[in-house]
Amino acid sequence: MNTLTEIFIVAGRILTILPLLLFTAIFMGKRAIGELPVFDFLIVITLGSVVGADIADPNVHHLPTAAALVFIGIVQRLVASLKISNRTIGKYITFEPTVVVQDGKLLRKNLKKIRYSIDNILEALRNKDVFDINEVETAVVEASGSVSVLKKPLKNTVTLEDMNLKKDSSSIAFPVILEGKMYTEILQEFNVDEIWLRHQLKMQGVEDINKIFFASINKGMEIHVSLKEEPGESIPPIYN
Repeated sequence: MNTLTEIFIVAGRILTILPLLLFTAIFMGKRAIGELPVFDFLIVITLGSVVGADIADPNVHHLPTAAALVFIGIVQRLVASLKISNRTIGKYITFEPTVVVQDGKLLRKNLKKIRYSIDNILEALRNKDVFDINEVETAVVEASGSVSVLKKPLKNTVTLEDMNLKKDSSSIAFPVILEGKMYTEILQEFNVDEIWLRHQLKMQGVEDINKIFFASINKGMEIHVSLKEEPGESIPPIYN
């Protein structure tokens, strides 16, 4: 009998708490649910914990849970308003956008700062239909963790139908050096060897492979290099 009663209690809580949770989510706004900056991410986790405990444990008082949902929604809305009206406050409760690629070069310091690996960025670029980092003018990791990409002017997508052109192949580059480590299997795929690669790097003024953060080779046999310490790199100021 007690088990059946508890089942009805849980069912009743689901029917009452979910509409309130939906109302709270709508009240917090699209930004809180769609982009999930760090503060809003914490809010969502808290909401899930509060609602989960209320539904799973009949011993948890239902009314305080409902009050907690409302209060959390109000706090999030107030903080969102403060972020808009006071940029200084906003900087302390969210991340700033970080430039990770500039003029086709991976920015090692910025990647380390936000704890992103080369693989993270390459995957994010592929999700933006960019398979060769040399095509990128600027890539930015936003406060939400998503990556925004601005292609170089000559690399922007062209409407081939308007130009009556056919594209023979896509631009794609393959990593051949990652943080000073050479991947000879990639060279073998292109029927070249380490001597050839070192010669190409020397032509670009790179004598020591250990100074290379990332290097790739494309189907045109072009080597693109990002150094661990890029001399005189100019990073555009990008803010939220």
